[in-house]
Amino acid sequence: MISSLITTFTAVWLFFVRCRLLVFFSCAFTVAPLLNAEPDVVEGKRNILVVGDSLSAAYNLAVESGWVTLLEQRLATTPAYSDYVVFNASAGGATTAAGLQRLPSLVQQYRPYLMILELGANDGLQGKPVPYITSNLQKMIDIALAAKAKVLLVGTRLPPNLGARYTGPFFDQYSHLAEYNRVALVPFILDGVAGNSELMQADGLHPTAAGQPIVLQNIWSSLEALL
Repeated sequence: MISSLITTFTAVWLFFVRCRLLVFFSCAFTVAPLLNAEPDVVEGKRNILVVGDSLSAAYNLAVESGWVTLLEQRLATTPAYSDYVVFNASAGGATTAAGLQRLPSLVQQYRPYLMILELGANDGLQGKPVPYITSNLQKMIDIALAAKAKVLLVGTRLPPNLGARYTGPFFDQYSHLAEYNRVALVPFILDGVAGNSELMQADGLHPTAAGQPIVLQNIWSSLEALL
């Protein structure tokens, strides 16, 4: 009887924790404004398409503070990279299924030279099977490569209270996909930021404005070689 009560209590507690985390990642599914309003390809310019979730949508921050805008500014002020234009199609609460549904039209519209793919966290917080998440990411990579776009895959980690048996394979899928498809990888978007209260918002999941330059540097370390 006592064992049964403990098991029930543990299950309810884990459900509560997971729901609390989901509130921060997916309570509002809103698309971040595209950094460049013109969808047409401009001669002599190369488009970078960012497809992500709230980590790439400047969650709870001014858009100009987010790492994607900081990337655009870095490219624009560096003569060697001034021919690149950034389009941010990231959405708060986005899952891999949502990204997969939107991607064909995004690729057709923006004809990216390079796609930065940062998705999967919300799937993980919802407890979706890792093979399902991997399959959706693979399909998105396939779409980008078929369109002759380079791909930068951005990985993330899940909160440890979701259990190592799940979070381990979840994290490993990104490196496996990068190796299989021979695409560039950012292993962990929040490296050097996660766990630092001065760089993370109160929810413990999203970077503050002060953490965004570090996130950009994590991206840039793998991105620069693709430009």
